[in-house]
Amino acid sequence: MDGGSADWLMTSDSTETNRLLELVATSDAQALDALLIRHRARLRRMVALRLDQRLRQRIDPSDVIQETFLEASSRLPSYLNAPAMPFFLWLRFLTGQKLVTLHRHHLGAQMRDADNEIALHGGAFPEASSAVLAGHFLDRDTRPSEALVRAERKAQLYTALESLTPLDREILALRHFEQLSRAEIAAVMGLSEAAAGKRYIRALEKLRQILTSSGIDWQD
Repeated sequence: MDGGSADWLMTSDSTETNRLLELVATSDAQALDALLIRHRARLRRMVALRLDQRLRQRIDPSDVIQETFLEASSRLPSYLNAPAMPFFLWLRFLTGQKLVTLHRHHLGAQMRDADNEIALHGGAFPEASSAVLAGHFLDRDTRPSEALVRAERKAQLYTALESLTPLDREILALRHFEQLSRAEIAAVMGLSEAAAGKRYIRALEKLRQILTSSGIDWQD
């Protein structure tokens, strides 16, 4: 790798990520390990949100991430020479493509029965799971409740999320579950930060309106 230039450093990556990328460019293997491990937890959240429920007993998210890291390691020289996106978003993109490949391989013709891919900036991704997202919103509610009440609220949230357009549901998932920054969401969706912010507010308001009409009080 050519470590003579820092032109590939992406300002939206953290200082520590950029420091490690500089070391990786000098063929520092330990820095590469640290760089990948640094982003593992965020990628696990992404896999948990998007892995088809029919595959959850067959595929371990850790295996998906490990395969992604192997591919990232082999493609890293090309990335460093001409990065098209911040490093974490590049890893996230590779993970999403790995999930698409696994879904198509394991589900085959069943993919036609579940419209579970969404076209985002840069390619197709598995859609965010409304069931996982609904469970996440409920996990933020610390009030004790009966299991039956929780199940009912989850079903109501699931129905509300499913009534949103895929892109509205996606931007809520990016913000609330994957916890991407406004700049990262804008890059993922191919929008300006201002446009991404407006789209998020509209999607949040739509969800609030749906829940309110069903008698559900939900705070973002």
